[in-house]
Amino acid sequence: ASGWSELASNPPRAAARVRSLGNGGGGGSASGSGGAFPSKPALPAFACSEETPHSQYHWTKGRQGRFMEGWYFKVAIDESTCVGRGGKTGSFAFMYSIEDPDCLSPTSGIGAQVMGPQDSYMVQYSRDTRKFWGWTDALGLGCTFRSKAGAPPGESAPATMVGEQAFNDVVERGFQVSSTWHQGHLNLESQGAGGYIKPGVKECAWAYRTERVHGWGNTGSQQATAGWLASLPVFEPHWQILMSYGLSSGWIQWGEDRYEFQNAPSYSEKNWGEGFPKRWFWIQCNTFEDDEGCMAVTAGGGRRTLPFPLDEEDVALVGVHVAGKFFEFVPWEGEVTWNISTWGSWIMTGTNETHHVQLEATTKSEGTVLRAPTVEGLNPICKDTFEGELIVRVWEKRRDGGLKLVIEKKSTTAALEVGGGPWWDSWEGSAEMKEPLRTLTNLPINL
Repeated sequence: ASGWSELASNPPRAAARVRSLGNGGGGGSASGSGGAFPSKPALPAFACSEETPHSQYHWTKGRQGRFMEGWYFKVAIDESTCVGRGGKTGSFAFMYSIEDPDCLSPTSGIGAQVMGPQDSYMVQYSRDTRKFWGWTDALGLGCTFRSKAGAPPGESAPATMVGEQAFNDVVERGFQVSSTWHQGHLNLESQGAGGYIKPGVKECAWAYRTERVHGWGNTGSQQATAGWLASLPVFEPHWQILMSYGLSSGWIQWGEDRYEFQNAPSYSEKNWGEGFPKRWFWIQCNTFEDDEGCMAVTAGGGRRTLPFPLDEEDVALVGVHVAGKFFEFVPWEGEVTWNISTWGSWIMTGTNETHHVQLEATTKSEGTVLRAPTVEGLNPICKDTFEGELIVRVWEKRRDGGLKLVIEKKSTTAALEVGGGPWWDSWEGSAEMKEPLRTLTNLPINL
């Protein structure tokens, strides 16, 4: 704890220090009871350790107008990655959001939502954003909702990443996360958040480290998910996949149930801007059968508002990573289409110069409602499930005009989502990137 003032005053050194601590953040135990963390995985040769563009916190002091930034971290535990005989399996997603920080706006707040197995849910929320922090040069963020009694003055709320034990010594309820370490302890506190969602548990805690395999782009060439225009504040909201495939080891306590895991597939992404799109859909999966190439699929689309006089547009993309290679299907380089039902069916296709992709996803789960940042604050506005059945097919275009099937993978644990609205009926459409945005996005710029 004695090093917090130094870390807070020098974020770049903080990032280096977290990496040097070992075990991602403090050298703690996988079980929380003194056992050693499993050894680090032997990463495949195509693994990429480089962070993607836009990993940093985007809010700047003095910014005018509405602002939100949200992060999503997911880990999927199956029979091959759970620890111990009879170990528990299931997926978890940790979703953090900061809205209108450092002001007295009616929508100011910090939210920590967690979605667990069988599409269960809990949230801790506070209107006080002063104890949130975020690195402006790398992926790193955290919040202290409640400090432990007796914490030393000035050290009751970390302002940067600290070691696992140092965090446990003073933080009673809160979280911290970087690209390699994720830790927290939450209680159900939903007062101030919009609407009501039935909680599955009233308390959860976790600690796990992560090794990156795929970010967003070919190994050695990470890129902005939405192209270089994501660097401009007018094209909002922005979306960045931070890590499409990682290997995570540690533990999660979900109510009375404990989940211990080693090298479980993990994923992370973020959004920032004024708020979420008017309407959107999303597919994510990195838990495929017979997968030696660490395959990951992320796809989504939405209707977003553009600066006058462009009004609004429907945009979508599909990204497939496998064995260090990236297949990208975006409207500024090809065509992306979709047919999404109000709930239960997601169909997408995409074409670029060399390949064609098709995603077919369904679910029988009723899903769970989640909150998301809106212009009115954190409100129930989307619906998710971890119980999606997904088939992914990728074809290579042949010189004779035919198609050669090069990838066909299935999963029964895909993450699926619809949000915004209204969703009175199925949404069938195609990405329509308007000029001059299409030409501008195609410029050879990577920011």
